[in-house]
Amino acid sequence: MPAILLATLNARYSHASLGLRCLFANMGTLQPETGLEEFVISHRPPDIVERLLAHRPRIIGLGVYIWNAEETAKVVALLKQVAPEIVVVLGGPEVSHETEGQSMVQLADHVITGPADIAFGRLCRRLLEGERPPQKIIAAEPVPLAEITLPYRFYSDEDIAHRLIYVEASRGCPFKCEFCLSSLDKTAQPFDLDRFLGEMQGLYDRGARQFKFVDRTFNLNPKTSLRILEFFLERLDDRLFLHFEVIPDHLPDRLREALARFPEGSLQLEIGVQSFNPAVQALISRKQDNRKTEESLAWLRAATHAHIHADLIAGLPGEDLESFARGFNRLVALNPHEIQVGILKRLRGTPIARHTEARGMRYSPYPPYNVLSTALIDFPTMQRLGRFARYWDLIGNSGRFRHSLPVLLGNDPFERFLQLSDWLFETTGQTHRIAADRLFELLHRGLPACLGVEEGVAAEALTRDYLESGLRGAPGFIPADRLKGYRQAQRG
Repeated sequence: MPAILLATLNARYSHASLGLRCLFANMGTLQPETGLEEFVISHRPPDIVERLLAHRPRIIGLGVYIWNAEETAKVVALLKQVAPEIVVVLGGPEVSHETEGQSMVQLADHVITGPADIAFGRLCRRLLEGERPPQKIIAAEPVPLAEITLPYRFYSDEDIAHRLIYVEASRGCPFKCEFCLSSLDKTAQPFDLDRFLGEMQGLYDRGARQFKFVDRTFNLNPKTSLRILEFFLERLDDRLFLHFEVIPDHLPDRLREALARFPEGSLQLEIGVQSFNPAVQALISRKQDNRKTEESLAWLRAATHAHIHADLIAGLPGEDLESFARGFNRLVALNPHEIQVGILKRLRGTPIARHTEARGMRYSPYPPYNVLSTALIDFPTMQRLGRFARYWDLIGNSGRFRHSLPVLLGNDPFERFLQLSDWLFETTGQTHRIAADRLFELLHRGLPACLGVEEGVAAEALTRDYLESGLRGAPGFIPADRLKGYRQAQRG
């Protein structure tokens, strides 16, 4: 039975925790006495506690993030009720800032703020030797990356076979976007590249093919980025998939040439646009060349096979509905594969808090701390935008409505989709648990009812999308003989 147990709640099973493995890798002589348990947020807290206690640990370290904060708080409360003798140590971004008033911080024995790679092992050593640090909050000092043991050999064969493998070639970010925790970093620091690529080779040799880079800005140093891209280009096969977060206004020709060589299905680029409004960008300390951003996005769509995922944030200080609408339409015109419409979150510790009073920012007190209203966007409108984001994910980002979207969006995508979003909510009262077949039926009604699309045009576009979707139902708007003929052709 391990004396020390590391655990966290992931958003879903496919997400293997890089943070836990970093801690485990740096336990030194305590590693044989350390175990690792991962859960997902759908697990019931009592069941999680039961499984943790089955190991009979003396110390439990829990990784706390915005997506698991509420469930982790329940786990800590239950642990302290049924096993108060166990030392509970918290770490992670959600407990690294503004710790006052957090119930789980009050209940925990110790909280490590900041990068805990080395600090957690040191604390455990003191605890097991009978030395109890007097302070609850322990501020971990950053250590040189060369002193950190890399965690990649601690991904199991099951992880490699069934989960996304998270990796980091660098830590930190030099940019100061105030909505992001990385704005607190002084700069970005790279891991030794030869050492890192050696670890990637080890994962590749074990069968890993799905790599998600968590670097905040993968293309910050084009020379380093190019070496990493070349490493994977030399090992291309039909299973390889890479995810990078890039800034679009910094794509020199060398990088473009490498990106263009990746085949379809092997590369996803996450591109944070967030806002096209220069005044809003300046207000939140975001540096972005909008002209270069648009040029790069257009080039990536035209000249590469990369799947482009672009981010846009609603509710930023200083941005009203009209400005957000213009930004959305501008992004739609660039035709990324996905537009992630996010509602601004006030992450603990981020400088965005400085605008709270001056800009009338009101946030939910519960994770994920979404903005509820601003001086320029009232609460009912923000609610509409939240539903817009959810329906856009179901329709615009699903890939199922390739023929219907142009009919739906017309020449004013934001206004038309907002109208449809309002109609969908009025009709269903739901933003979740809408089955795909039902969504097609709803759009067949909604496109003519609220957008004035001719019924025959709507039915034809939706029919083509449905037949290409692989769904097996029989929507009423598709003639039975056409549906039967299509499926016979597919089988034959």
